[in-house]
Amino acid sequence: MTITLQLQNRSNQVCELCSLPDDNLQAYTVPPKTDDVADNQVVLCDVCYGQISSKDFSNAHHWRCLEGSIWSEVPSVQVLSYKILSKLPAEGWAQNAMESAYLDEALIEWANAEDVIEAEKVIHKDSYGVVLQAGDTVILTENLNVKGTNYIAPKGTVVRKIRLVSDNAEQVEGKINGDTIVILTKFIRRSV
Repeated sequence: MTITLQLQNRSNQVCELCSLPDDNLQAYTVPPKTDDVADNQVVLCDVCYGQISSKDFSNAHHWRCLEGSIWSEVPSVQVLSYKILSKLPAEGWAQNAMESAYLDEALIEWANAEDVIEAEKVIHKDSYGVVLQAGDTVILTENLNVKGTNYIAPKGTVVRKIRLVSDNAEQVEGKINGDTIVILTKFIRRSV
């Protein structure tokens, strides 16, 4: 993402995390924020941007720079530093840096928001633990008594183009004999 004049001036044309000059500096919007407002962005070099984009924080030595950047006066830099430090739980220096820096409660919430959103996602899995997607074809693993009708859907019945119940990971919707029914995920397996 291109850097605005405001970001160029704020960063002095160096990476706001590792302080290295780079000809290819990029603006990075700190998740879960999505708007390209300078207050939500950090100026990054190619090295930092590449590792953050790939979620590869294995080069712990490179991230030692965060011991300084977490003390930045720029809230988005503090948040991104905190987020990355939290991805390095095995590094004692990273935990010390997180504990020694003072971050406002709102900034800590911003830093943790993406993980909270991920944890709250509803993930549908079949009886074998395979993740289901909308439109999948599934097979019944047991005879099911279809409520509101006078028939039993036999084991082995194929249900095409299922829909996921958005607020319940244990339910999907599908059509059997022309009727749309709710099926518990523990009674289906994904067809391959």
